[in-house]
Amino acid sequence: MARVPLTPRRDWKPPSRRRVVALRDRLRLVYGRPIAPPHRQPLDELILTVLSQSTNDRNRDVAFTRLRARFPSWEAVRDAPLEEVEEAIRPGGISKVKSERIQAILRALDDPPSLDHLADLDVEHARAELCALPGVGRKTAACVLLFSFGMPDVPVDTHVSRVGTRLGLFRPGAPFTELHDDMLAITPRGQELEFHVNLLRHGRRTCHAQRPNCPECALRRMCPWARSSRHTSS
Repeated sequence: MARVPLTPRRDWKPPSRRRVVALRDRLRLVYGRPIAPPHRQPLDELILTVLSQSTNDRNRDVAFTRLRARFPSWEAVRDAPLEEVEEAIRPGGISKVKSERIQAILRALDDPPSLDHLADLDVEHARAELCALPGVGRKTAACVLLFSFGMPDVPVDTHVSRVGTRLGLFRPGAPFTELHDDMLAITPRGQELEFHVNLLRHGRRTCHAQRPNCPECALRRMCPWARSSRHTSS
């Protein structure tokens, strides 16, 4: 048996609030209601998110721990020789690119580097300030605002994008800027963290990029992507 490749649905329409709530509730049954009180360390969150790019959580955390152990402050990271920063974060992968980006971000901030003032801004202005920093996009900015301050923003990474598109939450082929706008628009207010984390968990555990585990997926009956699958004889 060979599986026919799935193509994007041409009849896509934005999901209703009722459908979004139903998906949220089903995800909640499977993964619970994640809780992560705002930690109010936005600069740490920003650097951690940079380190998370193109690697797993374990390697990201090792790189961050090594960086903080190697240098006493973010000023010291900013002013250190580039090769020393690169060596410290090497376990996180693509360390040359990430070390350059981290130092560029720190140099773009005031002295001493801080993002604490973002807590006093509304989400739109805080997001704009973050996205003006070198190499910072919507996903990174949303991570900082959501996890540091509990602001109503929702990160859309590759897992959330893939799962959301398959579930019909997003227009197939939409750019990430549109995905972030749509995700923020459909997410029930006050549940940004829950919806992001549970979609992320589902992407990691079940709805894989290659060979998604549709037969055991708790969302299968609600998933237009799964319903559109066909099997033919090879």
